Amino acid sequence: MPFAAPMKPSPAMSSPMPPAIPTDPVPTLLLTRPDGASRRFATGVADLGLAVVIAPVLRIVAVEHDAARLAAARGLVFTSVHAVPAAGAGRGRPAICVGPATATAARAAGFDVTEGPGDAAGMMPLLAGLGAGWLHPHGTHLARVLPVPGMVVYDQAPQVLNNAARDLLAGTAPVLLPLFSPRSAALVAEQVRDAQAPLWLVPISPAADAAWDGAGGRASRRVVAPRPDAGGIVAAIETLLNAKQSI
Repeated sequence: MPFAAPMKPSPAMSSPMPPAIPTDPVPTLLLTRPDGASRRFATGVADLGLAVVIAPVLRIVAVEHDAARLAAARGLVFTSVHAVPAAGAGRGRPAICVGPATATAARAAGFDVTEGPGDAAGMMPLLAGLGAGWLHPHGTHLARVLPVPGMVVYDQAPQVLNNAARDLLAGTAPVLLPLFSPRSAALVAEQVRDAQAPLWLVPISPAADAAWDGAGGRASRRVVAPRPDAGGIVAAIETLLNAKQSI
């Protein structure tokens, strides 16, 4: 009985499989704002599908202040959402707010709000000619002194990064790192100098970017927010994520 000749392998059968293309690790979002603010921001970007680690480098601490003077003020200037609780009930009084988050908090407290563009420099025209009776309640550390009498109503106490953040920074996957103020930028930069993970930086403003560099910070990628508010931070994060997908 004749034997069948052995079948020769076809080129398709004999060609080696192409090597698998490695996929880049998905970045994790590291939020260093005070806990409540970080959680609100994380909720707002949940649709991006990123893992989130919250590690505040600042803790808001109320300090003694002249509550009666605040209550008697004709109008208030708010440059941070953290100052709003100290001002008490708005009772329809006017309030000029730096941006949307602060404006939302002031409206909820009963103030008649004028909303600024998101940073202290941009709100300066709104402060011209206010007259007597206005106050600016603020934290111990000011990014900019305004032409309105001020009052310290809270402190921003520094904190060290928690273990979850340190573990994340010791890894190899990229870390998305928004910076929401010049002071927090400097504090974070000092604590991440030995990070092994690639840092994808998102400063809220050129001032925050400069504070990071001034504190010796480094980053493998960075995009400064196109406008100085949470929406601008989100837009910059999306720019970094889209750039990753196009590589």
